[in-house]
Amino acid sequence: MQEIRKVSIGNDYKNSMHYVVGQSIFGDYVIHAIQKIEDGIVIWIEKNKEILCWKQINNNTPMVLEFNINF
Repeated sequence: MQEIRKVSIGNDYKNSMHYVVGQSIFGDYVIHAIQKIEDGIVIWIEKNKEILCWKQINNNTPMVLEFNINF
């Protein structure tokens, strides 16, 4: 399974909401992982080693996934 690095959500890529693993949100939280599930994707966040499910986006929403490429 490939590791997702970034998800862009919206009809227009340039003006989409972009979420990247490692990105700081709400000041104290960091995006821990972006996971593909059967119905769409889930975004997990972390604070003080506690991991929480933050967002679930269904497959009906326009999105672009970017994967980690390790050379």
